[in-house]
Amino acid sequence: MGKFLFLLQKFLHDSASSSTEWGPLWGASQHSAKKSYSAFSPIRECVITTQAKREGTSFPRSMLHTVTEWLWWERLWLPVNVSWSDLEDRDGRVYAKASQLYDVLPIAFCILFVRFLFERLVAAPLADVCGVKDKLRRTVEQNAVLENYFSTKAHVPSQADVRALCKKTSWTERRIQLWFRRRRNHRRPGLRKRFCEASWRCGFYFFAFVGGIFALHDKPWFYTLKEVWAGFPKQSLLQSQYWYYFLEMGFYLSLLLSLTFDVKRKDFKEQVIHHIATLTLLAFSWISNYIRVGTIVMALHDSADVLLEGAKLLNYAKWHKTANAMFVVFTFIFMLTRLVIFPFWVIHCTWVYPLEHYPAFFGYYFFNVMLSVLQLLHLYWAILISKMLFKCLFSKLEGDDRSDEEEEDSEEERNYKRSHMNGAKSYANGH
Repeated sequence: MGKFLFLLQKFLHDSASSSTEWGPLWGASQHSAKKSYSAFSPIRECVITTQAKREGTSFPRSMLHTVTEWLWWERLWLPVNVSWSDLEDRDGRVYAKASQLYDVLPIAFCILFVRFLFERLVAAPLADVCGVKDKLRRTVEQNAVLENYFSTKAHVPSQADVRALCKKTSWTERRIQLWFRRRRNHRRPGLRKRFCEASWRCGFYFFAFVGGIFALHDKPWFYTLKEVWAGFPKQSLLQSQYWYYFLEMGFYLSLLLSLTFDVKRKDFKEQVIHHIATLTLLAFSWISNYIRVGTIVMALHDSADVLLEGAKLLNYAKWHKTANAMFVVFTFIFMLTRLVIFPFWVIHCTWVYPLEHYPAFFGYYFFNVMLSVLQLLHLYWAILISKMLFKCLFSKLEGDDRSDEEEEDSEEERNYKRSHMNGAKSYANGH
């Protein structure tokens, strides 16, 4: 191992110093050969770190230094011929800094606190005004055996487990299955919780969209996408961009932190992927100064989200015709922004136009791959939305098709109960 590291270090040194030998082969000058050597500096540092370990010096500090060099290697984040020193504040120009990303966490907690107050002081009274009430849920019979199974094993027992539970409780299979349905319903969030959650999201998306349009309406790159790359990456940071970015990042981080407490939907995993991909994109675009295109992407997404949450609110309030009309408008805006403008304008802008200014680098590929992940999620949600639109137009749309809806008693059980109630009424009337 030691011999291999010695030869690797010798190779890196020779590749940097022998410009006359390597220059004709690679078409590089002595200056580019030195840049090549600096590009291999993380590997060289790894060699030095291993030697330091062998010589008994501080290995953890050397390893940390190596990881830091790799993480902030300029060729990962910036185009060629651009260094971090070029993005230092000077001459009245201010640039985005990676250290500012620490601001996201306290902003996320502040947003969670504002949400807590909003749902109790604004959304709950609004639910009362709109007549939104939770369904009356049937009581669940007390049974320690079934409760223990529900809490420790599964919420939906297999047929074999149902038979085993029949023997333990002396209940019929139908009675046990009914118990589990009702018990699952008690775990599900009520209609008021869904209304309050949709109210918060609708309010945030509305103000975020209005704020985004206000920040972008007088910018040339909002109308001509080629202007996004004018002078990139040496583009001065605007105060409006800072607040727009960090409020959006704080909001999505707050959604990620509250996923376990929010209404759980069928696309829970996709929501997690979406929030992580969004935060990764925003953080990377902030560090690499992709801020102009980042603000356009955020405004594009907020335009449809506010309509979706508004349609949910109207549907929960039983204003079904108005909700259906808004959902149709939402579907049109979603398909236009996510399946047309986003891939054919925005992603085209990030794939094609940058190459007119600088060669492709790692950050260029990484950013576009993450945008492609978002586009795949858009396609998945477009399928769900199409199913909901079909229900909206040809049947009755109840809530969100992604939500985990309450289960009803089976038709056979309802008929059984109804017949017994009618029999009891006839018996009472006969006396």
